[in-house]
Amino acid sequence: MPRRPAGQKAIIEAARAEFSEKGYGAASIRHIAQRAGVSLSALYYYYKGKQELLVAILDDGLDAYFGACDAALGAAGDDPAERLEALVAATVRFRTEHPIKSSIVLTEGRSLEPEHLERYRKNEERGTRQFRQVIEDGVAEGSFLTPYPEDARRAVIAMCNAISQWYRPDGPVTVEELVERYVSLALTVVEYRPRSVRRAPRG
Repeated sequence: MPRRPAGQKAIIEAARAEFSEKGYGAASIRHIAQRAGVSLSALYYYYKGKQELLVAILDDGLDAYFGACDAALGAAGDDPAERLEALVAATVRFRTEHPIKSSIVLTEGRSLEPEHLERYRKNEERGTRQFRQVIEDGVAEGSFLTPYPEDARRAVIAMCNAISQWYRPDGPVTVEELVERYVSLALTVVEYRPRSVRRAPRG
């Protein structure tokens, strides 16, 4: 992704904070410009209004999330349990490290106008598909025993996504502890039964 000029980056960060605090509907373009330290004309040079800002923010968040997932899957082997572990770990880390990006992606898609909504829905389906494929592979090879793979997928995605709503860096649970817990929960949900001894996870 090409790097944005400093002024444009400041606008994106200001809009992300404004949308997170007030919601898209109540957010003000004037306040976003003030927050970014730019004039209204400078903001409009880059973005025609709130809708274009929302699209840019959603694209930025989704690109970052899928990049993290792709990197995790690329480092994993072919074993479905290992690949589910990689996806859950990447999602947990992203939700804890980028709570504002996560919150906006998960809640403000509803604010998109029709011409932008279709692309957003395709990205949602991409997220669904990557979890579905891993779980279906585990069921097919007999290591995931759940009779309800679609319900298991929904449960795993929902519990991972909810982290951005409650996790606090100064809380009693570290990110790595949370990753370990949620990987264990996900494997329990799909009723994982190893067919052979799994190799130690990569350090």
